[in-house]
This record gives sequence, structure tokens and C-alpha cells, in this order.
Amino acid sequence: MTTNELRPIKIFDTTLRDGEQSPGASMNLNEKLEIAQALAGLGVDVIEAGFPIASPGDFEAVREVSRNIRGTTICGLARCNPADIDRAWEALKLAERPRIHVFLATSAIHREFKLRMTREEIIQRAVEGVKRAARYCDDIEFSPEDAARTEHDFLCQVVEAAIEAGATTVNIPDTVGYAVPVHMGQTIDMLRNRVPNIDRAVISVHCHDDLGLAVANSLAAVEHGAGQIECTINGIGERAGNCSLEEVVMAIRTRSDYYRCYTNVNTQRLVPTSRLVVSVTGMQVQRNKAIVGRNAFAHEAGIHQDGMLKERTTYEIMRPEDVGFTQTDLVLGKHSGRAALNERAKTLGFQLTGEQLQTVFEEFKKLADKKKEIYDGDIVALIEQRLHQAIEEEWSLVLFEAQCGSGRTPSAKLTLRRGDRDYTAEVTAGDGPIDAAFCAVEKIINKRLSCKGFEARSATVGRDALGEVTMEIEHSGITCRGRGASTDTVEAAVMAILNAVNRIEAETRRSATPSPALPVEQLAP
Repeated sequence: MTTNELRPIKIFDTTLRDGEQSPGASMNLNEKLEIAQALAGLGVDVIEAGFPIASPGDFEAVREVSRNIRGTTICGLARCNPADIDRAWEALKLAERPRIHVFLATSAIHREFKLRMTREEIIQRAVEGVKRAARYCDDIEFSPEDAARTEHDFLCQVVEAAIEAGATTVNIPDTVGYAVPVHMGQTIDMLRNRVPNIDRAVISVHCHDDLGLAVANSLAAVEHGAGQIECTINGIGERAGNCSLEEVVMAIRTRSDYYRCYTNVNTQRLVPTSRLVVSVTGMQVQRNKAIVGRNAFAHEAGIHQDGMLKERTTYEIMRPEDVGFTQTDLVLGKHSGRAALNERAKTLGFQLTGEQLQTVFEEFKKLADKKKEIYDGDIVALIEQRLHQAIEEEWSLVLFEAQCGSGRTPSAKLTLRRGDRDYTAEVTAGDGPIDAAFCAVEKIINKRLSCKGFEARSATVGRDALGEVTMEIEHSGITCRGRGASTDTVEAAVMAILNAVNRIEAETRRSATPSPALPVEQLAP
């Protein structure tokens, strides 16, 4: 079946906006730009880069994404009021293809308890907002927030008025994940049948996953005529998250015979993009996550393995290569050179500069002296550790010793380097070697730190597997995420602590003269 026989579906990615609203998933400017570049490479049709009026940081991120990313539509979110819309355009005006996305709640519960506005006032505000946005650019999206719980008659009125005012996309958000697939399909049908000017706009859906139905609801909307799906990488987002981009895209591709649709997404970039978002946000995907989880294409049962050996399609409806997994896990060792490492990095979705390759290669050689065989997971961990330390290393680890055992107090001895001077501290305290090392770091840097989150995982398999540690560290109201990777988990933890400390130092310098954030009544549909 060719794409000429299929209907195109736009993919609207809101990882940088709704995805960042996940607790603990905040990103700095460099990280947002890196993800935006990956999304453009993935082939999404629209990147919602942020909510410009929410804060100076959000404004700057949308402006820089608009300035630097080409080949896709860049979108900024705004409430239906002049200040939001003007601020959104100021951030978007350098974009090659800008879109302003305005929203206003419409459900009875939001009208009564949040907005305290009548139906007539809602329609008037929506029309004014869309018209103001349309003065700046031709691509305007309107969202009646909480549309899934809005009375059908009123929803039709608002949508018709917004299109008449200039909206080219009308988004139907299931803001609280309340809908079920039949309900969502009927809502799309109702709009197509009852809104007289609906043919002048693309129908979009924005589904949340509170009942685990975001992907199913989005597909139901497509089945009934929606032309755009709003989603995020790994399904991150408010509360239980959003519709998962990789799942909905592969559902449309795998079952194009049923949905008779296609997307422009380069599916072989799904796994690398998923890994990038995990690395930046620290939000891991579960092993059995559809499409991008470590077990997504793993087969352990004997019956399954036997079937796979005879004919792959007996137990796989997709090829791992089609989503970005490598068919085989190429093993590198200490005799491998830069060229082999660089080629493997490219296969895994990383484009390294000469300087980056040299840095990663040096770490690769150190690891090769510790491990007999180095797997893809090890390489990914090394690259991510180096590439996502986009800060000056004010403090670096020179050496460490840690001791612990049953019935004895743990101890740690650390030597850290700052500039051209080394500092050493030895601490006998804590609940274990990592806690003791934490105390030693505090003693050297003379700062009280608070650990808000700790996660350790294995990058590959085996007793000599590379361990990855992610920690959230808070100091004086600033919380930063640090990462470390080593075959020694304690060393990885120390590296993660220092990575977070260096980020805190950089953030402290950056915010020495902070700009006041503008008030935001609510976050988004």
C-alpha cells in the first residue's frame, strides 16, 4: 500500500511543553535545543517548543528553537489574552514556519470554578484571542480546554466561532484523561457532522493517559477523521502523561491496512530520540514499554524462540530495526579504534564532533581495560554521560576510596579537583559507602546538600556491567539532576553528585540577577 492511497496524519510533538510539565522533567536551554533538533530529525510536523509567557526561560527556549530549527513548524502556547499572544509571537517570529496555539477552557466545571465566565463570555474571549493571533501569522491552533467534558452543543459553537475567527487547526483536548475510545470517536464524528465550517480546519486531538487510554483515544479520533495527533516522546507529561508518540506512530504504520493513514516520522529515529529524552529528563522507560523498552523485542519463552528461528513474523509484528534498535549487539573491545566506535555511535543515533569523539574514546579505552567486552548499552551510557554534561566541570573526581561491612561504620575518602588545586576529605559516617561519599563531598565543597532522588541501573548485563546513577540534588532552593557511569556503582554515584553540584554552581551564577516570572493561571490543555 503506497502513501498515495493513504491519508496523512500530522504529528504534533509537545515534549518540550507538556512533557516538561512532568514533575522532575525540567530542561535547560541547551537540552531543549538538543531535543528540538532530534525531533526535527525524527520528522515531526510540529514542535510545541513551550509556553513563552510562563517564564523568561520558557520564552528564551521558544525563541532559540524558532531561531535554530528549520524544516518543521514551531509552535508556542498562549492563553486567550493579549499579553500571552503578543509574548508568544515575540518568541516565534524568527521561526521558518510559526504557529500560535491559543487555548481557553470550555467545560462546565472549568467555567464555573476556574474561569467564572458564562458561555457567551467564553466564545467572545476565544474569538478575540484567535483574531489577535491571526494578525501575526496564518497558522493558528485553538484548543477548547477540557473538550472531552464539554457539552456537545457548546463545543460545536466554540469550534465554529474559532474557525470563523481564523483558526486553521482545532484541537480537542482530553485534558484530564476522562474519555474512552468510543466517546472520543463519537465526539470527532459529531464535530464533523454538526460544525458547518469544520472543513476549513484540521481536527487535532490531545489525549492524556490518566486511564491508560491516551493512545487508544488518539487512534479512535484518527479512525473517525482527525488529521493531527498531539503526543510526547515516551508519553511523558502532566500526571500520568500524554499520548506516546512512538506507540501511536507505530500503530498507524503497522496497521495502515486498518487506519489507512501514514505519518512522516522517520521511525528508525524513535529509539535514539527516546534514549535522548530519558538521558535529559532522567525519566526512565519501563523495560516492557511498547516500541522503545528494553524488552520490546526480547524473546525468552522456548516456544517463542523456536517460532522466531523458523519465521520472525510468528512472534513479531514489527522489525526492531524499523524503530531504531540494532539487529545484533556489536561487541567492541580494547583493541577497537576510533573509527569503529564512531560508526557504532552513528548506528545508535549519535553524531559526534571530533572533540566529542576523542573524549568518549578516552573513556571507552578506560572502560575497555576494566571490561572484557563492551556492548551497545555501555557505549550509549558513555556518550550520554559526556554529551549531557553541558556545563563547566568546576569540581572533578581525582580518586576515591570507600569501605563498608557488617557491623562497621562506612567510610569514604575523596580527592576532588577545582582548577589546579586538589582537596581531600575522609569521612566515617552515614548508612553506606554512597552516603559516606556524599558527606565527604559536602565537607570538601562546604555546602549542605539534600538528595531528592536516587536511581541506579545497569546499562547492560553481567557482573561487570556499566552502572548508571542518576541523582537529584538540592542546595539553597536550586535542584539539579546529575548523572554518572562506571563499573563501580559507588564511583558512578560520586560522579553523579559532582555533576549535579557543578550544575547547581552554574545555575547559581546564571540566576544571580534573575528576571521575574510572569504569573500563569494554569499550565495548558
